[in-house]
Amino acid sequence: MKIGLTAYDVHAAEFLDLAAAADEAGFSSLWLGEHVVLPHGYSTEHPTKQQPGQQHHSGPIVSPDTELVDPLVQLGAAAAVTSRIQLATGIFILPLRHPLAVARSACTVQELAGGRFVFGLGFGWLEEEFSVLDVPFAERITRFEEGIEVLQAAWRGGEVKHEGRHFSIRGVQVTKRITEIPLMLGGNSDKALRRAVRLGDGWFSSGTPPFEESIRLRGELQRLRAESERADDPFTLVFRMEGADPATARRFADEGFEEILIWTDQVWPADQPLEAKREAMFAAADDLGVGEQS
Repeated sequence: MKIGLTAYDVHAAEFLDLAAAADEAGFSSLWLGEHVVLPHGYSTEHPTKQQPGQQHHSGPIVSPDTELVDPLVQLGAAAAVTSRIQLATGIFILPLRHPLAVARSACTVQELAGGRFVFGLGFGWLEEEFSVLDVPFAERITRFEEGIEVLQAAWRGGEVKHEGRHFSIRGVQVTKRITEIPLMLGGNSDKALRRAVRLGDGWFSSGTPPFEESIRLRGELQRLRAESERADDPFTLVFRMEGADPATARRFADEGFEEILIWTDQVWPADQPLEAKREAMFAAADDLGVGEQS
């Protein structure tokens, strides 16, 4: 079983130190969550708020002291200070941007990463964030699905041709080369699971589902994929784990999970000197048996 890391609320410069240490320590992947802006005084609740035990961070998901970064800029920089670790968005809110601009940025990140970039996508939940960026919240799902079509058309190389509800595109090119970027879709609802099976190359858990819920979600995703038109295509499942207890990680391994993620604040202590943070990460990697991943 692979063991990776999932990050959020980390300063841009510190994230590079974290990425370099995770690469050296042998973690399989590093995932970065995002929001574009913090709407002051927002009232929208994160979907996992109604699912007890699934939120790792306490309090508001986005608060005035949250460190927000551009994930594609950040991962492009991380690619330059790493050589092995997979770099991923977990997740990127696709409907907030025009998909052609996103396609261009993602191509650049993949080129910098030498094929190590994985694009985790979601359609967002924070209504006030959509409002301030002039994107209709009610259209986020249709924009999300059509945006994926545009991304894939752009990455095929050559002229982009697309005609849809939200975007009409032709006579432009993003790249002359075919660019392969795996798409990991998030969301824990039944509709989100079906969407991931239909459109994605894999699925990334929203929040931090408890162990038994992770088993249920995995079983449902495997069933849906087996019944789909893409049953023979690879489909990667990535789950977040609460804490960094090796015994808990062994439970996931014993149940045959492919990859689990540890929150970086469990292995990269805040308000400590860089050397202490690195020591904590290497110690956690050793305890978790990261070097023994299969």
